[in-house]
Amino acid sequence: MCSTVKLVVQVRLRPTPEQAAALEATLRTCNDAANFASMAAFTTGNRREYALRKHTYGEMKARGLGAQAAQHVIKKVADAYTTLNANIRAGNLGPQGCARRIRAGSKPITFRADAAQPFDDRCLSWDHTAGMVSIWSTAGRLKTIAFTGSPGQLKTLAMYRKGESDLVYRDGMWFLYATCEFPDVAVTQPHGFIGVDVGIANIATTSDGKRHSGKGLNAVRHRNRELRRRLQAKATKSAKRLLKKRRRAEARFAADTNHTIAKQIVTEAERTGCGIALEDLGGTRDRVRLRKPQRVTLHSWSFHQLGSFIAYKAARAGVAVIHVDPAYTSQACSSCGHVDKRNRPDQETFACTSCGFAEHADVNAARNIAARGVAGWAVSHAADDAA
Repeated sequence: MCSTVKLVVQVRLRPTPEQAAALEATLRTCNDAANFASMAAFTTGNRREYALRKHTYGEMKARGLGAQAAQHVIKKVADAYTTLNANIRAGNLGPQGCARRIRAGSKPITFRADAAQPFDDRCLSWDHTAGMVSIWSTAGRLKTIAFTGSPGQLKTLAMYRKGESDLVYRDGMWFLYATCEFPDVAVTQPHGFIGVDVGIANIATTSDGKRHSGKGLNAVRHRNRELRRRLQAKATKSAKRLLKKRRRAEARFAADTNHTIAKQIVTEAERTGCGIALEDLGGTRDRVRLRKPQRVTLHSWSFHQLGSFIAYKAARAGVAVIHVDPAYTSQACSSCGHVDKRNRPDQETFACTSCGFAEHADVNAARNIAARGVAGWAVSHAADDAA
């Protein structure tokens, strides 16, 4: 069995002032055109790409967009409506009749003047030797824009880039987000599974007893929460700028923490020849009921990000990953299987009321997840063999 891995590599552009002005004008023109196309899609009901193209392509050209740029703008609008409709159907914007859901579907989607714009290989070419890109703009082709990145990013970009790249303007800087597709990696038949229990006190706990504490990250989040409260009360322009800056700094810190944890888990699984069993945490925020202070932490937590980091790192290493039902993993005894709320006298302790087995609660849950991973893998591959 093989897996294909897609990653997005970010590189920073170093345009001259003249090139930066041209890029800014290009984004503004593309997003003005996107807003026009979005209004047309909303008023006519033609939200599919082909139908929308018939209504808007001529106007796109009249606004100064090239043929490929016009196609990408139309596709961006169609994809935005597809995503909106999918979120509405899935209930991500609230139940039927909810004010948020009604509001989302009662007006056209709008695009910021500096929203990202995709470019394909006809509009964007790379010179990896010189560290330059050539990109289409409304002012003509910009042929010598320098780009930089870490050695690992540049190597990945040169070897595996495939498909579109997004032009992004953020915090006064220009970036290209390039899609890289790695070759298929054969997934090794696992000799058992490492279970991973995610939480708030401990970001991740593995079935072999390793606990990755969330104390440091929670402290950073708490400090930032207090800072946000004070800045929001001021509501000045400088306070809003600082709020945005702190939010992004916190997100980068959390992502770096998750990357580090994911790398350690995948490295251990690769070393021991095991697979990785993760909880299927879809809908956690809707299911879990917590006190108000805990809800703030839960809703700011990167459950999905950590899981996605583990999944893609495992795929690149050929490590099997399976998602299991998390129901009762924290209440079930990993020794005898007895399920009882009283098995958890407090947040850290697990003490089985049936067999007397005692362990750290998160480690016990991780062992249950590992056992479900073994069972789930056996069932799924028995079905594949039968087919």
